[in-house]
Amino acid sequence: MAWQPSPDSLSTLAACLKDSLSGFDKSAQKQAELMLTQAKSSPDINNYLVYLFSSPDPPSGLQCSAEDYFLIRSSAAIMLKNNIKTSSKSIPESSLALIKMGIPMCLQDKNAQIRNYAGVIATEMIRRGGIMSWPELLPELLKMIGNETGQVTNEGQEGAMAAMAKICEDNTKMLERELNGERPLNFILPKLIQATKSPLPKVRAYALTAINVFTARKSQAMLNSIDDLLQHLFALSSDANNDVRRQVCRAFSQLVESRPDKIQPHLPGLVDYIIMQQKSDDEDLATDAAEFWLTVGEHEHLWHSLTPYISKIIPVLLECMVYSAEDIALLGGASDDEDEEDLEQDIKPQFAKKSATRQANGGEGSADPAQNGNAYEKLASMDDDLEEGEIEDFEDGDDANPDERWTLRKCSAAALDVFARDFRDPVFESILPYLTKNLKHQDWPYREAAVLALGAVAEGCLNVVTPHLPELVPYLISLLNDPEPVVRQITCWTLGRYSSWAADLTDPTQKQLYFEPMMEGILTKMLDPNKKVQEAGASAFANLEEKAGKRLEPYSLPIIQQYVRCFKKYKDRNMYILYDCVQTLAEHIGPVLARPELVNELMPALIERYNKVSDQSRELFPLLECLSYVAMALNDAFTPYAQPIFIRCVNIIHQNLEASLALANDPTLDAPDKDFLVTSLDLLSAIIQALDPAKSSVLVQKSQPAFFELLTLCMEDPTDEVRQSAYAVLGDCAKYVFEQLQPSLPNIFPILLRQLDLDSILDEDIDGGFGVVNNACWSAGEIALQHKSNMAPYVPELFQRFMEIITNPGIPKGVTENAAVALGRLGIGNADLLAPELANFAEDFLDSMDEVDPSDEKATAFRGFTAIVEKNPMAMEKSLLHFFTSIARYRDLKLRSETKSGLHEDFQKVSNLILGYK
Repeated sequence: MAWQPSPDSLSTLAACLKDSLSGFDKSAQKQAELMLTQAKSSPDINNYLVYLFSSPDPPSGLQCSAEDYFLIRSSAAIMLKNNIKTSSKSIPESSLALIKMGIPMCLQDKNAQIRNYAGVIATEMIRRGGIMSWPELLPELLKMIGNETGQVTNEGQEGAMAAMAKICEDNTKMLERELNGERPLNFILPKLIQATKSPLPKVRAYALTAINVFTARKSQAMLNSIDDLLQHLFALSSDANNDVRRQVCRAFSQLVESRPDKIQPHLPGLVDYIIMQQKSDDEDLATDAAEFWLTVGEHEHLWHSLTPYISKIIPVLLECMVYSAEDIALLGGASDDEDEEDLEQDIKPQFAKKSATRQANGGEGSADPAQNGNAYEKLASMDDDLEEGEIEDFEDGDDANPDERWTLRKCSAAALDVFARDFRDPVFESILPYLTKNLKHQDWPYREAAVLALGAVAEGCLNVVTPHLPELVPYLISLLNDPEPVVRQITCWTLGRYSSWAADLTDPTQKQLYFEPMMEGILTKMLDPNKKVQEAGASAFANLEEKAGKRLEPYSLPIIQQYVRCFKKYKDRNMYILYDCVQTLAEHIGPVLARPELVNELMPALIERYNKVSDQSRELFPLLECLSYVAMALNDAFTPYAQPIFIRCVNIIHQNLEASLALANDPTLDAPDKDFLVTSLDLLSAIIQALDPAKSSVLVQKSQPAFFELLTLCMEDPTDEVRQSAYAVLGDCAKYVFEQLQPSLPNIFPILLRQLDLDSILDEDIDGGFGVVNNACWSAGEIALQHKSNMAPYVPELFQRFMEIITNPGIPKGVTENAAVALGRLGIGNADLLAPELANFAEDFLDSMDEVDPSDEKATAFRGFTAIVEKNPMAMEKSLLHFFTSIARYRDLKLRSETKSGLHEDFQKVSNLILGYK
């Protein structure tokens, strides 16, 4: 007998589902969520969910309005999708059969959102179980899309095509992979191309959306179908539907990367087509068209082919860089809003920057490629936190502030920037008449666009612009007082882009004429009456700091005094960029910041803000990162501030770890934000490095809870970024507070050895995993340097792990170098243990060390290696020339440190020994 729901259970579940989406009654919502969590344990829960979701009308006995029933169905869909996501393997076959029966029905629902949810659930089923878990799905979708029976409604065709697009997007590799001797995509792609001929515009657009998942990829299916696809794209280029033409533009942009050979012959016609689309009244279409210039401009070879058309393209870009009337209305006009509090939604979400990876040359490699002052940089998307389909076709929306979203204006400016770097002088010559006409235009939107254009070409055209800068820079500085805030805002950015020119001036008179007024002008704008101008000023000044570096030292006091005024004046949002200014200054002037007059200005303001920010605020991320840079700059002068900050970081780590444990026992609790762990660990690392080791030791020793107990928990955290930061702290502790670390090593080594096992890195986390392994190698090397012969119990497994890394060609160079350094250092105190293996690893070690820049790290690694050679010189027979070459390279260096001088003696000793054997 077919499964049937209990009416009472169905009513109770429906009420909970409705309340779970209620934003009005928080108490009812929390209670409903609790009951739904308990309901998950029922073996029939998914039957009930799919029953409600797939019933277009309220089942008998369920009394509710159409609006409420839509909420119930939506909530049922979300819960069903989450159940499949988290526990697909435990769902009974009978329930899966009901789901497979219900989803195709929902794909034909009258309501677009319900169809969307059905597509998301179908995608999740394939993602979790693979194509063979539901082998009928893809053929059934293709039949619905093609309306082979003539009985499929328009909604059904659109729902099936949208579902297929989602499946393609979320299961790309699965569709390209061979399955039972066939690659599913080889069958699907021609059908998708065929679907672009559908009479339904949404089907055509979704078909292209699905195809565009693969256009940038060099699959066999795309290789087979490329010519057919191009024919269809050209036929669709004049489609009446804007969404179809958007996808056509996207396809051409993506084919630039994967098949430039197919784009090249059509480039003259494409230039005219893209220009026409960029002039469309539909801004989304126009923006996607403008993206084409970016992709061609950034292509290694294809950009040359645009040379004859630059004079046609650039005027269109300039035209699109002027704010539209709609954008001007959304900007809200001029206002002095410095005293208005920021709304929570106005503050951009903050994420902890990825911890630096420790390098074998003793430096750090930033994992954050972002640069200050990029006015047209795409903002970080928060959509990743939303499950796809839970908000239908979510876009930035026409009412979003144009400053906060990727727009045609920003895309056109970015394209101009790329062209300036490609074509150099001709681009500036093309825009010079426009600049002459508009820089002093009486209408501010044209003034603003001209300043934006001048800033956009700064990097590529600096040489040809330079003769004009003595005239342009003073005028730009005067525009910092323009009555329109948007002009002041973009002027800050453009001045920041030319700050390298001003910073590089060596003549004192010229510095006084240009650099100092530029610096003072931007610094002044950090306290503009308009908050967005403040933000632009702060961002531009951070850019200037990067360019000027140590040349800012004479101006440190007035700069810091302005920062202190900003700390008193800024609202929450601009505080974030102010931290960036402070840390960039600290990074570039370093120990100069430790002068008493500077410390006494900066630190009280910074600590006052630090005391105001709660342990739960996301403002802690940039604040703790800023304090890390300040601590490293001040070194021991940071001591008066270190203890309370150290204790707070330890407490934040403790609270976060406890919250993770609580979550494991009660899944209804909110997951703790791991960025609190990352930034706290990074600041602890900076304090341990900055302070006198004796003072750092006291902080670590007095830590409550015990410092190394917390650190070992962080080293086992499931999040890569947390483990990466934890291993950085471990290495710093080995360098600076080894006496405190030593008793905990028996607990730490098993965790460290597991981390060095390359099999522990999942394919999807491979980049983040290498960052962790890199820091684990580095910390192991630092421990080996201190622990010497006490490393003996761990040497065999460490040797095996390091060799696996060094000999694997797929491992990033930096990780290989750190593993080689750590391997060499194992020889300090353990040469006897490693000597029998010398013939097996000498060549690989020397190959890896060839890449490492001269440093104390490299010197200590070679000292350990020569100690091993000394124990088994005959094993060097095949690597002798390589070894002597390495020695010769070191002899050419002017070695000053004690470690490097000692290395010379070791080299001499082992060379004599080897030659004696010979």
